[in-house]
Amino acid sequence: MNVYEVINTRIMELLAQGTIPWRKTWNATSNQPKNLITKKDYRGVNVFLLACMPYSSPYWLTFKQAQDKGGFVRKGEKSTPVVFWKWLDRRDANVEGEETVNGNGKIPMLRYYSVFNLEQIEGIEPPPTTEIVHQFTPIEQAEQIIAGMPMKPNVHYGGNRASYSPMLDVVKMPKPEAFETPADFYATYLHELTHATGHASRLGRKGILEPSYFGSHEYSKEELVAEMGATFLCAHAGIEQPIIENSAAYMQGWLRNLKNDKTLLIHAAAQAQKASDYILNRSGCDDDRVTDTVTE
Repeated sequence: MNVYEVINTRIMELLAQGTIPWRKTWNATSNQPKNLITKKDYRGVNVFLLACMPYSSPYWLTFKQAQDKGGFVRKGEKSTPVVFWKWLDRRDANVEGEETVNGNGKIPMLRYYSVFNLEQIEGIEPPPTTEIVHQFTPIEQAEQIIAGMPMKPNVHYGGNRASYSPMLDVVKMPKPEAFETPADFYATYLHELTHATGHASRLGRKGILEPSYFGSHEYSKEELVAEMGATFLCAHAGIEQPIIENSAAYMQGWLRNLKNDKTLLIHAAAQAQKASDYILNRSGCDDDRVTDTVTE
C-alpha cells in the first residue's frame, strides 16, 4: 500500500464515523497537533488526520521517540499515519528521456510515519498546557429536552471529537466549556442524540447499524436526519437562530451529493421529526407523516 492509499484510507475511515470530523465549534486545548520531541507543528493533511482523533493532548510521538523518552505505548493502542515530504536534489535528473517535476533537478520524496498521541503512552509526563475554556451557561430548555429523552445512551465527555457509536450505543462529546457558545454545544449534542434514536432499541432506523461508506445514500440521508433533528430540537429549546445558518450550509453539502434524489429531503424530514418526537418523549413518534414539520 503506497502513501496515498494509506492516507486516503485513513481519511475515509474518519469520514465514516458518523459526522464530518473537521466540522468543529469547539477547541479542547489546541487543535494544532505537534511533535512532543521536536515541538514542531504538523502541517498540511497531517493537521486534519491528527486533529480528528479523540484525544485532547496536542502532542504526538513515534514509537521510537516514546522509547527514547523512557515511555511505552500501551498494549492494544493503534497508531495514526502522518505524511512527511520534501524536495531532493537529483543530479542526473536532466538525463535525456527523464523528466523532473519542476524543471530544476528537484524530485519529491514522500513517506509516511506512524505516531501515537501522548494519551496513548505511559511513562511520559505531559508538558504544561493552557486549556481553552469558554464561559458556559446551561440553557434550561435544552437541558430539559436532553434529560427527558427516553433510554438515553451513555454519554462520555472529554477529548476533541463529537460522535455516536451505534455498536456501543455511546455518544462522545467534548466538555461543554470547550465549545465557543452554549448554543454550539447543544446543537452538536442534539445532533448526536438524533443519531442515537436510530438504534434498534429505540426507533430502529434503517441503515444506522449497517456499514456504509462516505457519500453513500444511507450515510448521507442519516446525516441529513441528524442535522434536521438537531435543528428541530434547537427550535424547541429557543436557540434555533444561532445555528440555523450553519445547519443549512451543512445539509446543502449532503444534498449536493444526492441531487438526483428529489424525495430525499422529504423522507429525511419525516425521519428527523420522528427522532425529535422520540427525544421529546411525545406520542406519535411512530408516525411517518411529514405534517407539521415546520411550525409558525
